[in-house]
Amino acid sequence: MKARNLIDAVNRTVCLYPEKDALLSKVNGSYSSISYQAFWEKVRNTAAGLASLGISENNKVAIISENNPNWPICDLAIMSLKAVSVPIHSTLPPDQISYILQNSDCTFVFVENEKLLQKVLQTNQISQKIAIFYPDENFLESDHIIPFHHLCRNGEEKPLENWEEIWKSIERDDLATIIHTSGTTGLPKGAMLSHGNILSNLEGVQFWMIEARPTDIFLSHLPLSHVFERMAGQFMPLSIGATIAYAENIDTVPENLLEVRPTVLVSVPLLFERVYSRAQKTIDAGTPLRRKIFDWAVSVGIKRYHYYLENTFDQIFRNSELPKDFRRQWKLANKLVYNKIKSQMGGRLRGLISGGGALNPKIAEFFWAIDLPVLEGYGLTETSPVVCVNPMARTKVGTVGKPLPNLDIRISDDGEVMVKGPSVMKGYYKNEEATSKQFKDGWFLTGDIGQLDPDGFLKIIDRKKRIIVLTSGKNVAPQPVENAINQSIYVQNSVLIGQNRKFVSVLITLDFENIVTWSKKNGIKGDKERLIRNEAVQSLLKSETERFTKGFPSYEQPKKLLISCEEWTVESGELTPSLKVRLPEIERKYQETIERAYSDQKLNDMQMAADETAVSLSLSKPRRERENEFTA
Repeated sequence: MKARNLIDAVNRTVCLYPEKDALLSKVNGSYSSISYQAFWEKVRNTAAGLASLGISENNKVAIISENNPNWPICDLAIMSLKAVSVPIHSTLPPDQISYILQNSDCTFVFVENEKLLQKVLQTNQISQKIAIFYPDENFLESDHIIPFHHLCRNGEEKPLENWEEIWKSIERDDLATIIHTSGTTGLPKGAMLSHGNILSNLEGVQFWMIEARPTDIFLSHLPLSHVFERMAGQFMPLSIGATIAYAENIDTVPENLLEVRPTVLVSVPLLFERVYSRAQKTIDAGTPLRRKIFDWAVSVGIKRYHYYLENTFDQIFRNSELPKDFRRQWKLANKLVYNKIKSQMGGRLRGLISGGGALNPKIAEFFWAIDLPVLEGYGLTETSPVVCVNPMARTKVGTVGKPLPNLDIRISDDGEVMVKGPSVMKGYYKNEEATSKQFKDGWFLTGDIGQLDPDGFLKIIDRKKRIIVLTSGKNVAPQPVENAINQSIYVQNSVLIGQNRKFVSVLITLDFENIVTWSKKNGIKGDKERLIRNEAVQSLLKSETERFTKGFPSYEQPKKLLISCEEWTVESGELTPSLKVRLPEIERKYQETIERAYSDQKLNDMQMAADETAVSLSLSKPRRERENEFTA
């Protein structure tokens, strides 16, 4: 029997595994656990504390916090009262936090610490009561602010007698949460997701993906304020009795992987790119023999992946194992290479789940080759979020998988992916105009251009609004080119530019740790600015861009390279909280740099006449009054 609502789904787990570890978090330098029964009691007490402050049906309550046990406790407590949870990214500036609080009509806010409290207090209109997770007993309570542990103690001393009756009456169609979109093209919109939206997505995902098990341990490091982590890293494990361990922060993930030794890791392409980059860097620093062994082992793993992909299910089940000689090669490769890489990620991972952006096919193939299956999927906040995912039994690298069994997708005449099914949102909160624009004849318009192959696997080409049209009439999809360039261990981010221009250029940020390592190895010294000015470094970046884009048609290959020595971050505004590039912000910030690059007509004509793929490096002097930007 299907769960009636999200609280019901978790309660079933509590009844089955009361003494099992539900949550793990770092306390005084080591991981401590909370059992499912203790977790449930905390949810109950938090709900009673909220009720004593007047929170009830349809009230909106915000959570502004990094990942920790209090996040799911508050999330479930809010929803158990028929109230609506409103997650807000902790990295957002005060003005955006203020906008979301006001737009969603929040009456109460949970914040993690004093730093985030100050962000809320900086907003112009403070109409919400605030509970802070701040553990200091000396923290002064006021009319607006209450320490979280006081709220929970109030709930424990004055329990809500009809709490179970309240959450059991919640229907699937009832509103559970309002999650605001990243706002890559404008102001965030609040997607209204019901209990049924999220539950149906869980049910569909479990059909296709790694079947999550009660014995699994998930390492949670993506923001829980993002729908992908909320579904795959919170509700999925809690609904089947798995354990969630919280990473301390994004920088400690490598260390936490070794401490927790998870079995499933939900992440974004950036983490997998970093693991791949680290492996390449280690091999490049080794002996020629070591490199030869590594390349051989990867080739064996890729051959194994294609063996399983190309054979039918009947053939695989009938033979069950690889051919004898091939099996011997794979076991040797596993011992010499695969196990060493897997041990650096804890040694127990049986599957990786990638979402929130496009994963480079070569990097995906690498993980499959070293026996770390990575399942790439596709979805949006408005679809709760998963639309497609690669099935464990037959993953097709380079695609985002097959539609969930309870969803329908259609490709429109202009190539846009359209979705219909029970996980599609109820609409945008207080924005009927935006809601009506997002639907056509009952189909949700994703804004993504895609293709379905003969086997029903979906391939995302790019965002519909991101297709670059050159003055020659050629159309360029930036995402595949950017993914290719991002394979370089020296590149952190890349953005293709060229709308209504003769040719495309690329703007990149650098992985300075790897740039510095390479420079030292080649006897080059200096700070960031000096390194970017150095001809040898420029030559390296030129050759990397050429190397990774040589397989694309000439008109899709960048003719100019623009380099910024600044890192792009969520805090500085270039990235969304889900680590997508905010193109309007990039174009605004680097407008002068881009215009200077395209105004060098002599160089442009030379490149276009020769139709060369090489990037000519003619560094111009930076303008000191602007950001540290350089045109190469």
